Amino acid sequence: MKTLYLQCNMGIAGDMLTAALYELLEDKEGFLAVANQLLPQVTVTAEPSEKQGICGTHLSVRVNGREEEQGIAEHHLHSHQSEHHHPHTSLSHIRSVLSGLPVSQHVKEQAAQVYDFLAHAEAKAHDCPVDRIHFHEVGELDAIADITLACLALELLEVDQVICSPVCTGFGQVRCAHGTLPVPAPATAWLLEGVPAYAGTVEGELTTPTGAALVSVLADRFEQMPLMVTQKLGYGMGKKDFPQAANCVRAFLGETREQPGTVTELVCSIDDMTPERLAYASARLMEQGALDVTIVPAAMKKGRPGHLLTVLASAGQAEQLADAVLRETTTNGLRLRTCERRILTPSVTEKASPFGPVRIKRAEGHGAVHAKPEYEDVAAIARREGLPIEQVYRILTGLI
Repeated sequence: MKTLYLQCNMGIAGDMLTAALYELLEDKEGFLAVANQLLPQVTVTAEPSEKQGICGTHLSVRVNGREEEQGIAEHHLHSHQSEHHHPHTSLSHIRSVLSGLPVSQHVKEQAAQVYDFLAHAEAKAHDCPVDRIHFHEVGELDAIADITLACLALELLEVDQVICSPVCTGFGQVRCAHGTLPVPAPATAWLLEGVPAYAGTVEGELTTPTGAALVSVLADRFEQMPLMVTQKLGYGMGKKDFPQAANCVRAFLGETREQPGTVTELVCSIDDMTPERLAYASARLMEQGALDVTIVPAAMKKGRPGHLLTVLASAGQAEQLADAVLRETTTNGLRLRTCERRILTPSVTEKASPFGPVRIKRAEGHGAVHAKPEYEDVAAIARREGLPIEQVYRILTGLI
């Protein structure tokens, strides 16, 4: 599985993430060409940078020739009660700007999702409605570029999953235009809700609101680096220097495979949910990262018919999914147990058939090989040709 792993030992900012992804791209010049067509006031350059002997890239985003300072005030968000010394733009205006950028619809939607998440966090921090959050016009052009380019670079890499390390926030206090705030800043803290984070040993703001919003939206899960074969490595450098460590985000691009090991079973008994509600809960658990969900009829206490719900989770997802089971079902408790497992390595190939190309699912390992046609392809052929599905299966299976 093509995997992007982000190591945020020194926190994360929008420009650092984009620079790390930039180093992984095949067509760097093409990326920069698009970057410099996003907005007429914005110029983007990739500059070599060295931190404590490590070489990487600093992505410089200049608005009207000036590079904005990154950090707690990078978005210059305000509620309507705040003082207005400069022109401001609303979230709806930001969405309008994003919709007109020369990038794919997927990138536009993902960037809008990041901005929505950012605005909701700021609204929580300021205790005001989202529609009363506004952005400084000049500073926001810089943030639009950071967010859009990170989403664009990720699209160009065509990865199957994004895994992020626990995020280092830094600690202490930081001064901004409106006073002194704790680190992580209130909005950043809201953005990292549900994300593994820690203060680390560096005093200062390491994770910015843009960085927190990007990883919260883009990462599929947060855990230590999985077993993977790295094919490329990218270093995205920050502007600040710290004596303790190189200020950078590292991006690992490579292949991961499910390995023999352990899996966590989450098990509970339920006797007061309808089949429809159980099916919905099962779907929600899969959406939130479960490896598998099974529901088995069971006899409950007092002779009541019920169901045994079993959820399989990777070690890094077990606690998150345990919370999800308690939210999505009516159970008041569940059992967690660690199990050894052996799995076959899956793959999908395409094969010619009398009906046209058909996907073949394979799984092999431990001396075994399993292969079968992809069900959706078989069903589509059966409907199109007006044939019984079993007949189509027999024909296709004979080709494997």
